[in-house]
Amino acid sequence: MTNIVLFSGSSHQDLSQRVADRLGLELGKVVTKKFSNQETRVEILESVRGKDVYIIQSGCGAVNDNLTELLLMIQACKIASSSRVTAVIPCFPYARLDKKDRSCAPISAKLVADMLSRAAGADHIITMDLHAPQIQGFFDIPVDNLYAEPAVLQWIRENIADWRNCIIMSPDAGGAKRVTSIADRLNVEFALIHKERKKGNEVDRMVLVGDLKNRVAILVDDMADTCGTICHAADKLISAGATKVYAILTHGIFSGPAISRINSAPFEAVVVTNTIPQEDKMSHCSKIQVIDISMILAEAIRRNHNGESLSYLFSHVPL
Repeated sequence: MTNIVLFSGSSHQDLSQRVADRLGLELGKVVTKKFSNQETRVEILESVRGKDVYIIQSGCGAVNDNLTELLLMIQACKIASSSRVTAVIPCFPYARLDKKDRSCAPISAKLVADMLSRAAGADHIITMDLHAPQIQGFFDIPVDNLYAEPAVLQWIRENIADWRNCIIMSPDAGGAKRVTSIADRLNVEFALIHKERKKGNEVDRMVLVGDLKNRVAILVDDMADTCGTICHAADKLISAGATKVYAILTHGIFSGPAISRINSAPFEAVVVTNTIPQEDKMSHCSKIQVIDISMILAEAIRRNHNGESLSYLFSHVPL
């Protein structure tokens, strides 16, 4: 791979280093600091003129600061005459705000898309398991939405001994398409939970649709924030006769009371990918396990740089 530069933002440097190691590259030199008034300062310390630039920055931690840092890094590379800038955003920020559900509410995901492409000047976006796939339509530049599903299937087959007797669960109706795809690939049944909310982050009532008696239940979702839904669902599944309950999530945000809720819930394991750093959370919760998806991102970068198709990654984990 020639004529390529890989930069890391400050949100998830471990993941960036894993991607760089997989590609046999060194991370580009960049300095990110804050002025005394907390404004973000970015300085690119090597030439990117005519280069194919990739910037890895996940929408986690101090989300607003990390988004600002990414925008500044993109613009710095664009005005330094790079040939193309691709933003690799494993966890896309503000993805849950993808529609106008009140009379005076912003469509924040669309605003972020405009800032990345129109304002900062990104030429291409690579992300993973968008909360709403239609967010790709908010961009007027190419967007590659990768899937954690192949890595999830591999983990289930390798770590759940009786996975053939499992049932794949969606914690809400919106995730039905995701769980049916996984269930079809495993040749097992699926079920879902219908939930009614009083307000955001607070579930009023849950109704189980499916038979779980003497089955292993695997809850699958794209993200978990405060974990109220999945922990409530786990209790519901055990009371419905499930022998074991696992949760598999692409983006483990785990904010607020999430860790204490997981520790108290009847999970065998809560499995997440490393689109978001999990080291601190794992030190406080032994149930959390991590699937490394750096090889998927690295292969997507390699294929994109060389002009190859990415469709292989939708159903396979790179060796």
